[in-house]
Amino acid sequence: MPAPRSKPLLRWEPLPFLVLMVLLLLTGPIRPDGSPVLFVLLVALILAAIGWLLISLIRGSRRTNPDQWGDLATLEGLDIVDAPHFQRVVRRVVPVEDVQRHQPAIELARLFGGTEQQAVLVPRANRWLTRRYRIGVQLVGGDRPRHAGFLGHAAQEHWVELLDGLRERGEYVRVPAIVTGASRPYRVDLDLSGLEGLTEYGAAG
Repeated sequence: MPAPRSKPLLRWEPLPFLVLMVLLLLTGPIRPDGSPVLFVLLVALILAAIGWLLISLIRGSRRTNPDQWGDLATLEGLDIVDAPHFQRVVRRVVPVEDVQRHQPAIELARLFGGTEQQAVLVPRANRWLTRRYRIGVQLVGGDRPRHAGFLGHAAQEHWVELLDGLRERGEYVRVPAIVTGASRPYRVDLDLSGLEGLTEYGAAG
């Protein structure tokens, strides 16, 4: 089965808020002195939407690893598959995108783990308010994982099936990473050359 490209609509975090907002706006034109049936139906829908919202908030507060946005709290309990550097003619070094949003986390990762460390690739990660799945990059050279950004579109399309297939088995890939820059803004580059060697491994699963 192809890897999903976006989060299912019913699992999209803002949806209960939006539904409740629309229903509350309908309390203006639909009044109890108008059509009682419509008003009772509207109240029932509002109560159901409030229940849905509460359930989604409770579900979102549960600690999972990765969490609902693809962030890692720890590597403990995860099956990590290493994809070390593989010497080849064509280099597979790619920059991490959205690093400008995660400069504090990258700076801490550099402080605790140095400029040359490792990163875990987390499929089905996404940002708040977006449904599009991306492959998250978690720097793990320090005391704990720190979100550095996402794989670029071209790299994601090339590796998403492999990485998502491993995720279905509970496995996450760790690759070499380099944090460049003496101060902010930092940049993060990943060495993906070792992913070629995991193609047969992923198919075997």
